[in-house]
Amino acid sequence: MPKKVKKLNTTSVLAIPKKLLKPIAEFLSFQLKRLEIRRSSLEKDDPFVSGRSDNFASPDTTAAEQFGHARIEAMKAEMDRKMVQLRKALSRVKIGAYGICESCGKMIDTDRLVVFPETTFCIECERKIESKRR
Repeated sequence: MPKKVKKLNTTSVLAIPKKLLKPIAEFLSFQLKRLEIRRSSLEKDDPFVSGRSDNFASPDTTAAEQFGHARIEAMKAEMDRKMVQLRKALSRVKIGAYGICESCGKMIDTDRLVVFPETTFCIECERKIESKRR
């Protein structure tokens, strides 16, 4: 009678050591706080929020205000997206899943994590997501 051979789980992924996760979490938290401060300062620069003192401004002024408002809104939207990603990465640090792709479960390349520490997808899964958006 043949012996049962226990198969190794080839889909298991090594986790980032906990001693390395603490500085990563601190860095992500610092980035998040920095973005929150920058976003709140943008609100003060918005010409639609600050208002104008002269209601009889020239059309050029109105166009400049609209452009300024659109630019600030776009910057705030990008910051909001980045803050969501940072919060997501921080929660993955807490549960011990940081550095593991949330789509396929494989380890995210460390070079990618260095450049985009807030990423939660490996490059292959990110490409798939981006191609679906187009």
